[in-house]
Amino acid sequence: MRLRSQEFFGVVQVVDAALPAEHVQRHRPFTRAAVTGCRAQRLVRGLILAGLVPAVILTISNLAAAYLVAIRRGYPAGAFPGWDAVWRSLAAALPGLAVVAIIIVGILSGIFTATESAAVAVIYALALTVFLYRSMSWEGFLEAAAKSVKTTGVVLLLIGVSSTFGYLIALYEVAEITGRALAGISSEPWVIFLLVNLLLFFLGTFLDMAPTILICTPIFLPICAQYGMSPVQFGMLMLINCALGLNTPPVGTTQFVGCAIGGVSIGHVMRTIWPFYGALVATLMLVTYVPAFSLALPNLFLK
Repeated sequence: MRLRSQEFFGVVQVVDAALPAEHVQRHRPFTRAAVTGCRAQRLVRGLILAGLVPAVILTISNLAAAYLVAIRRGYPAGAFPGWDAVWRSLAAALPGLAVVAIIIVGILSGIFTATESAAVAVIYALALTVFLYRSMSWEGFLEAAAKSVKTTGVVLLLIGVSSTFGYLIALYEVAEITGRALAGISSEPWVIFLLVNLLLFFLGTFLDMAPTILICTPIFLPICAQYGMSPVQFGMLMLINCALGLNTPPVGTTQFVGCAIGGVSIGHVMRTIWPFYGALVATLMLVTYVPAFSLALPNLFLK
């Protein structure tokens, strides 16, 4: 059965290529998560549900890390503004947060495909910006449209290249060779998963998220599946490794942007970021070795 992606847009960053190898002829890769055809619609819903528990764990871990850092450095405690201020801030944010609700609820309920939810969310966000927030001019709209076209072009180019790359991977049996190399080190699943994590993290420090997903999924998914990991769990593993890579030089796109906004140097950030790396790594280990953290909700709601 050959999977052909007919709808694409980069809303949720997971992988259509995470379909089981038996569903895709020679595990042909195809994109970031929302780049999905009709057969992958169930997988997209599963990936969204799978990310909820790890997201909560990651949030709690980062909050704990931030609290410990604040205590250690003696940051002064701020005054609580009161619940009235909290509710006012929440009410002001609700129209914008509805964009997330439209995407997630639309996909999970089956009302929209991933692509359709993206289109509806874009229309809603545009109307919100123009009529409620009144913060977008015609020039700003043209600039945003130009950036969107550029980003879409890059993603489509990556998809095209990845198709050729996937063919070469199948032709030269790269996944099989890599699997045999890892099996030569150990036959224990926990060791194989640890090695895959290390390789994904290393590659993620040099590649952006889209190339990492497109290049690494057809290589490492069959290997992890051979040792009992489901495609949905592998998708979560891939995304957390990408998050680590995006915050690690020499590429470290997210870290560079954050440093530019905050006006601090990369060196200073790298000396102080380790507690937050620890939060990411702890969540990654839980997702890797405790399948229930990523599979409980998909198994519960998508039977």
